[in-house]
Amino acid sequence: MKLLFDQNLSSALVVRLSDLFPESQHLKDLGMADAEDGRVWNHAAANGFTIVSKDSDFQQRSLLYGAPPKVVWLAVGNSPTALIERLIRDHAVEVHAFGADEAESLLVLTKIG
Repeated sequence: MKLLFDQNLSSALVVRLSDLFPESQHLKDLGMADAEDGRVWNHAAANGFTIVSKDSDFQQRSLLYGAPPKVVWLAVGNSPTALIERLIRDHAVEVHAFGADEAESLLVLTKIG
């Protein structure tokens, strides 16, 4: 499963989570740090990425358009990178199951554990 981390998340997450999600990318590393949501959405859909974001923009797009791409919305507000990493690690099984479920388009993660 390939995650595409939104600009509101640290690019360090790509390396820090590479053991669980080895093909993941960050928008900054793709030269898309300032890309409009529509461009990010289309890139993710065309390249098999699941978007990971703290902003509600992609959550709303997911509800409006469905998948692809899938969206993991981190509804945690301003949180340090270590907390975001732990949240994703703690829910890695759930994230992978979500990626494999063709019927689902949105996964909301709100807390640790």
